Amino acid sequence: MKSISMKKENSLLINFLGENPVFRIIDFLIENKGIGITKKEIIEGAGISRAALFKYWNQIEAQEIVVITRKFGKTKLYALNSRNPIIKKLLELESILIGKALDKHALIEIKV
Repeated sequence: MKSISMKKENSLLINFLGENPVFRIIDFLIENKGIGITKKEIIEGAGISRAALFKYWNQIEAQEIVVITRKFGKTKLYALNSRNPIIKKLLELESILIGKALDKHALIEIKV
């Protein structure tokens, strides 16, 4: 059974890039890297409308941001394409943001 991470607060990546639906979709896929996810789960987990997903989905597929991991009936499961150069750069950016946040947190603790 899969365990999908649902968004409760904005990630460092969303705080940095902004509240764009495409970024929210990609951020949700990053949080659930390696897990096959339906479009419905993406809508719920990314906190976007069905219309927003379908407005940007062709662009996401055209850029090969996702790969189909499994099909059953009409349902397809998607996962983040971590081989995609765009995704590699976004993961690198996320890593830098996390490092900066940790450094900032460490400095605050030292001052206290």
